[in-house]
Amino acid sequence: MSESSLPSGVMTANINQLAGFLLKTSVWPATFGLACCAIEMMVTVSPDNDVARFGMERFCATPRQADLMIVAGRVSQKMAPVVRQVYDQMPEPKWVISMGVCASSGGMFNNYAIVQGVDHIVPVDVYLPGCPPRPQMLINAFLKLHEQIQNSPHAFNRKEIARQVEAAAMAETPLIEMKGLLR
Repeated sequence: MSESSLPSGVMTANINQLAGFLLKTSVWPATFGLACCAIEMMVTVSPDNDVARFGMERFCATPRQADLMIVAGRVSQKMAPVVRQVYDQMPEPKWVISMGVCASSGGMFNNYAIVQGVDHIVPVDVYLPGCPPRPQMLINAFLKLHEQIQNSPHAFNRKEIARQVEAAAMAETPLIEMKGLLR
């Protein structure tokens, strides 16, 4: 039966499209605010912005129930192992948004104490610029992430891809001692 001969109101989809739709409409972010960007992340879940329409209203306090980590703010060298540990505790599939210029590239903190980009620690799916980015920008990042989730094949081995990205980032990181990050 072709699509043109289907009765009105009937939709067709393959399993990959259905899995993408279900995954993108049930993303639960982990609460992981490190600096001033965390205030903007908190405002995003206020009634004015209504992220519940995207299925993201439940921010988790435990990484074992979250599948999205929003790294909001600068990451210090002392906090880097904690960021990695939280990421490792999240179930598959999982995604990361780097919120703010400090999380993405170290921002104005170009010194030994701040990690110059959270992508040295965890694989990042969406980079969100700004200092601090507005809640509307975070909602736009959610939409970009939803687009990635919907359009990506869901039968791939994300752990292996994350390991490859991590190995490439570690090869490019000059002389930063990453104690306990790689197991």
